[in-house]
Amino acid sequence: MPSQTRHSEGRPYVVAHVAVALDGATTGFEPDAGRFYELAATWSEDVTPVGADTILAQEHALAAAPRPGPVEGGPLLAVVDSRGRVGDWVWEALRDIGHWSGVLALHAEATPPRGGGRAVPELVTGTERVDLAAALKILGGRAGVDVVRVDSGGAPIGALLGAGLLDEVSLLVHPRLPGVRTDRLWHGSAPAAIRFDLIASRAFDDGLVWLRYRPAR
Repeated sequence: MPSQTRHSEGRPYVVAHVAVALDGATTGFEPDAGRFYELAATWSEDVTPVGADTILAQEHALAAAPRPGPVEGGPLLAVVDSRGRVGDWVWEALRDIGHWSGVLALHAEATPPRGGGRAVPELVTGTERVDLAAALKILGGRAGVDVVRVDSGGAPIGALLGAGLLDEVSLLVHPRLPGVRTDRLWHGSAPAAIRFDLIASRAFDDGLVWLRYRPAR
């Protein structure tokens, strides 16, 4: 089992934890959210990067959710929003929903202009798209940031895999196939030649299987 500590060069330990169907799809089925987040507590992450698509898909739930405010000691939510699609009210809701200690907007130089009254701070890396490697290096330089758990769709995970920045892949496999055909796979467009070593597995009575892999170096 790999240790969950930062690398010698200062980069944090990065794990992707994803709920998937039997074919590797991340959409087209109803995941067991309770079990998913129960297992997510395994890593006690310091930062939770998530893609804009994931956030935008939760807008309706965010609008109706209570807002108790930031959680002291909780992880920092870092939203990858290269195209500036997340609205100001969503940033405020994410900050105050009671899951995270704070929210950070990850932008690129080409991200459309943001309003001066933005409720959360931003980190700009990359030209056209967010440079995830640079963002991780900067976040890893912050005191107390040792573990990053990616809670996102396939595009950010595929980019991390392709760049050799992912230390662990955790898949909560659901015993069903998507109700509709989907190309939203957990690994996005990552190189197909990557090999993985199994480091842990667990089967549950309801048919869910938890698989943890380390990309072979």
